[in-house]
Amino acid sequence: MKHDKIERTPSLMVALIIVAISFGTLVELVPLAFSKNSTTPIEGLKPYSALELEGRDIYIREGCHTCHSQMIRPLRAETERYGHYSVAGEFAYDRPFLWGSKRTGPDLARVGERYSDEWHRAHLYNPRDVIPESNMPAFPWLFEDTIDAKTTPVKLSTLRKLGVPYTDADIASAEAAVTDVREIDALIAYLQQLGTLIKARR
Repeated sequence: MKHDKIERTPSLMVALIIVAISFGTLVELVPLAFSKNSTTPIEGLKPYSALELEGRDIYIREGCHTCHSQMIRPLRAETERYGHYSVAGEFAYDRPFLWGSKRTGPDLARVGERYSDEWHRAHLYNPRDVIPESNMPAFPWLFEDTIDAKTTPVKLSTLRKLGVPYTDADIASAEAAVTDVREIDALIAYLQQLGTLIKARR
């Protein structure tokens, strides 16, 4: 039988598996890439400011996204705990996306403006000061290190090439906006805007 030959020939089996996975990927992902529902920004969405963008890069660098997802699924248990489910248009300018389902800590898709800046400072300096049972690591170096402002305009220029609508004025003012700014301030600026646009529209 034909399937016996496939099962007894590892190279043929691997080749057919690759073909099947590739076909499935094309069928699932290609239509989404061209769907207006998934690529059109929601009303009022703006690109990250220079400060927020630097904060997002720190968030990624420190691995925050490996424990905190930013994707609330449309399930009652999730929306009651975290708020409105995530909408594709919220992430139209995100490069890379920070979706996922890994939740060692809570989902942060709607954390913006939920806590004060002071709360975030205390939490990031030593999480157990505000949540005694927390297993999150502390990030005291963020309070000492400053942003490398010279790279910020380059980041904005690169993102503009990828379709994010930064203006010449945004790029020209980017370095000054983050000069001598501590990393903790940039990270908090990023966290404080997460999910606020959807919340404001509800």
